[in-house]
Amino acid sequence: MSRQKNQNSKGHGVSKGKEREQRTLIRFKTTLMNTLMDVLRHRPGWVEVKDEGEWDFYWCDVSWLRENFDHTYMDEHVRISHFRNHYELTRKNYMVKNLKRFRKYLERESGKTEAAKCDFFPKTFEMPCEYHLFVEEFRKNPGITWIMKPVARSQGKGIFLFRRLKDIMDWRKGTSGKKPTGVETQPARANVNPSGSHDTRSSDDQKDDLPVENYVAQRYVENPYLIGGRKFDLRVYVLVMSYIPLRAWLYRDGFARFSNTRFTLNSIDDHYVHLTNVAVQKTSPDYHLKKGCKWMLQRFRQYLASKHGPKAVETLFSDMDNIFIKSLQSVQKVIISDKHCFELYGYDILIDQDLKPWLLEVNASPSLTASSQEDYELKTCLLEDTLHVVDMEARLTGKEKRVGGFDLMWNDGPVSREDGPSDLSGMGNFVTNTHLGCVNDRKEQLRQLFRSLQAQKKAPS
Repeated sequence: MSRQKNQNSKGHGVSKGKEREQRTLIRFKTTLMNTLMDVLRHRPGWVEVKDEGEWDFYWCDVSWLRENFDHTYMDEHVRISHFRNHYELTRKNYMVKNLKRFRKYLERESGKTEAAKCDFFPKTFEMPCEYHLFVEEFRKNPGITWIMKPVARSQGKGIFLFRRLKDIMDWRKGTSGKKPTGVETQPARANVNPSGSHDTRSSDDQKDDLPVENYVAQRYVENPYLIGGRKFDLRVYVLVMSYIPLRAWLYRDGFARFSNTRFTLNSIDDHYVHLTNVAVQKTSPDYHLKKGCKWMLQRFRQYLASKHGPKAVETLFSDMDNIFIKSLQSVQKVIISDKHCFELYGYDILIDQDLKPWLLEVNASPSLTASSQEDYELKTCLLEDTLHVVDMEARLTGKEKRVGGFDLMWNDGPVSREDGPSDLSGMGNFVTNTHLGCVNDRKEQLRQLFRSLQAQKKAPS
């Protein structure tokens, strides 16, 4: 996508060097005062730019993108942290619309078996525009539980469960009369990173504000997998460097977020039972600030292996890989792919009692505020490795399959764990290059990677 500089445009990254020349000085900008700022300020050779100064790297929020992207000229090497229309994947209604369309495309082009690989999101209707379709479906299955979610809000705000059409009719009139629960009634605690820096923005995923409040009505997964009687979902990180061609990296670490209260379908109004968002759970009277409600993904994977065996766990995690790839492919043709853009997505996945993973939503601005020391360390490493892959310093060759905790899972096609060219014709012995919830020896891997790159640079050509 090319943009001409005009009178209102701001140019960034204008430099004397060529695009892939190694850079020793990177000028960065961000408005997020959390773990991200700590990582950027500690990165060697990176200097912070304030206000209207020229920058090479901008971890922007989505509101800046909406207002400025089309009027900003960027030099070749400049990078920003969102794609122009990222909301095609990260707004709940658009995500479902794109997945439904992609499923139809797959059925037409490749048959029902391939299309069935998209059956990882619950039955969903956009409200109010699909209200009549929803009512038809609702009456086919009386008594089941549905969940209403605003399409562009986060932190559990505006969500409620229901089993009666009357609740929706009240909602349509704007007179639901529901008592505010948990998240609305209690002030959120201030978020402080272990480093001491405060997050002045919202504590969880930023969303675009919509002038008109649209919702999705979604069939509630009534049989979630429980650990200790409590519901949880998984937060997984996927880094997309390009949509055309699709180039996506999967991070090895992530976490399971638990509700603080034992699961039951008898109290559908209790957010502490049904919503796992940290913003909701931390307002619970018995929430432990230091302990939090999180398990790291390694612990979760080991727990499942001990209960169900390694093979069942491999199948589950392979099914999750399918979710990441199919969801990205569903928006590949509609996202404006721009070489200046990258995106770190936060995927929210729910597992049911049959070990089937369900995609709940994808976040364009996953929370970078730490809820515990362990959480801070995870997010610090995640962001350091994101910057390694973005590679402002131009140190990588572009052929790497692993950089720190990130594994390249898709590079215009599936990536094999094995070295050398992959024979995809039979896919017989093909093993994808994903290691979610596996050992993350990132420090040693980075040491070896950069030592090898230095040696290659010094070697006579």
